[in-house]
Amino acid sequence: MDKLLILAAEDLLAERAAWLESLAGERRLAANTLDAYERDTRQFLSFLTAHVGGPASISDVSALRPADLRSFLAFRRKEGAGARSLGRHLAGLRSFLRHLERKGLVNAAGAGAIRSPKQPKSLPKPLSGSQAMTVVSREAQMHDEPWIAARDAAVLTLLYGCGLRISEALDLTPGNFTGRPTALRVTGKGSKTRLVPLLPAIHEAVDTYAKLCPYHLPATEPLFRGARGGKLQPAIIQREMQRLRSALGLPDSATPHALRHSFATHLLGSGGDLRTIQELLGHASLSTTQVYTGIDAARLLDVYDKAHPRA
Repeated sequence: MDKLLILAAEDLLAERAAWLESLAGERRLAANTLDAYERDTRQFLSFLTAHVGGPASISDVSALRPADLRSFLAFRRKEGAGARSLGRHLAGLRSFLRHLERKGLVNAAGAGAIRSPKQPKSLPKPLSGSQAMTVVSREAQMHDEPWIAARDAAVLTLLYGCGLRISEALDLTPGNFTGRPTALRVTGKGSKTRLVPLLPAIHEAVDTYAKLCPYHLPATEPLFRGARGGKLQPAIIQREMQRLRSALGLPDSATPHALRHSFATHLLGSGGDLRTIQELLGHASLSTTQVYTGIDAARLLDVYDKAHPRA
């Protein structure tokens, strides 16, 4: 039996399932976001069950006060949740309560009265140009199998050369590269598509992998394969990047996603404009892209502090 069935009444579970389905179908939220919202509301219902002393129902949700929601956030903070996680908890609960409100089941005003936790100001941590070039080279890959080393190099080259998210790179098919196109059509978050330029080095890395790969690669099936021939999973690339960090003496911030940050930061540092970088990254809002201006400013100040005689 699903553990959640013990934690909430059937009417509330049914509405929660309908809400999650609407997020996936109508709003087309990313799979990771859906997983997080499912987990967050599951934790909330578990808390609410203990809070009211029995399986939580819609009437219990309707009776919630801001103080009750603050109690949940305080409970999660004690369990080690940081400000970002707490902010996501609150965003998911607000969305769920608005869903119930649209059906006339609850009043969601209480959740709107709670301030989101203040988020820590942290900048993405890109690699330097030389570090990124070393990481994406085939020679640096840690696997003894030549085709797997070529595969890892091709994936990492796409992350740095095109600014892709790892999920976007692993969703590519051989058909995306048929005819050696000059641009790659990428489907990102929210099923939004964008075009990113394809450099000759990217074609070279993909071609090398495709020639060495022992598996047949149909045009419409996943390009990157695991050791047994199935679709390559992100955890494999994350693990290989961890091995590279150790071998090359790179910081813990040198993750596959850091190559996407490096793509944006290096473009900005070479004179790229924010609007273009926003389009290449697939950001819905320019404010998301503007974080990279902070990295560039921080880098300039660091150079100044180290080099200027009056610093």
